[in-house]
Amino acid sequence: MNASIILLMSLLLLAAGCGKKGQNGWGEMVVPVVAAPAQQQAVEETIEAVGTLAANERVEVKSEADGTVEAIHFEEGQQVEAGQVLAELDQAKLRAALAEAEANLKLAETTRQRYGALLQTQAVAQQEVDQTEATWAASHALVERLTAELKDAIIRAPFAGMAGARLFSVGQFVPRGTTMTTVSDQDPMKVEFRIPERFLGQLKPQQAVKVETDAYPDTPFRGEVYFIDPEVEVATRTLLLKAVVPNPQGRLRQGMFARVALVMKVNEQAVVIPETALLHQGDLTFVYVIDGEEHAQMRPVTVGVRLVNAVEIIEGLQPGEHVVLEGHQKLHPGAKVAPRPPDPSESAPHPA
Repeated sequence: MNASIILLMSLLLLAAGCGKKGQNGWGEMVVPVVAAPAQQQAVEETIEAVGTLAANERVEVKSEADGTVEAIHFEEGQQVEAGQVLAELDQAKLRAALAEAEANLKLAETTRQRYGALLQTQAVAQQEVDQTEATWAASHALVERLTAELKDAIIRAPFAGMAGARLFSVGQFVPRGTTMTTVSDQDPMKVEFRIPERFLGQLKPQQAVKVETDAYPDTPFRGEVYFIDPEVEVATRTLLLKAVVPNPQGRLRQGMFARVALVMKVNEQAVVIPETALLHQGDLTFVYVIDGEEHAQMRPVTVGVRLVNAVEIIEGLQPGEHVVLEGHQKLHPGAKVAPRPPDPSESAPHPA
């Protein structure tokens, strides 16, 4: 009788001890865990590459005539319009030469007309008429050439864009072909990058790209492919691609290094969970799913695209199912759990 009482008292004390840890029924241990629901969101499958940014259009503005710089009409880094005058070369000698040529042309035209009338009465020989025609043609050509040279002495922006560094000064003599400055249209920008040839069958124009730079590490830029090289580079077995990227604020610049993610496929309704929910046992990947009675059940899953602090689950989970993020150490299949949500300060899953 005394032994039975002692055994009963021991069982009651054991049950009471379990109850201090949390219980459901007699002696069922409750494990505190951090859990979160599987989310449904768009996930992009991408190919990573490195690239270089280039202006949409960029030219070196060169002098098309010999001359001394007489005036400068722009500031370095200034936005200029198409046709805007950037600089003027000394035009005094050209204007004088053009005035002389125009006077000679006028005289040649008068002589040409007079000899043409005399030819009708056979008062002059055909040879003399031919000579006046040749003189008129030469004078006319000289006027056209000097007019063009006078036009070339005024240096204009070929298109709207940003002026580069000024490489000349007032009073400097510049020979024909001297680079004066650059003009670049930087909105939109272009990014050039290469990918392995094995992806050729998955490429198409207007594929989306994401561009990241060291200058703006937290700001991805979006664009789309507009050029796929028809030839594969033999040395590297890669394809050159070009994408256009809007740059309305002018943050991207010519020559910048870029990390490019070419979007190959988008799953608009992917199931995503925090990466900390994953457990590995050999080649098997699984998670603990909390059922309707707050028991943890082991569930094998198939992982897809890896995101920032999160993963896509291709098979094994449905949106809304809660998975354990912390507290795996004390879990076993069928264990009773007391779930709580993660700390709000922790970053939520989002695409890479």
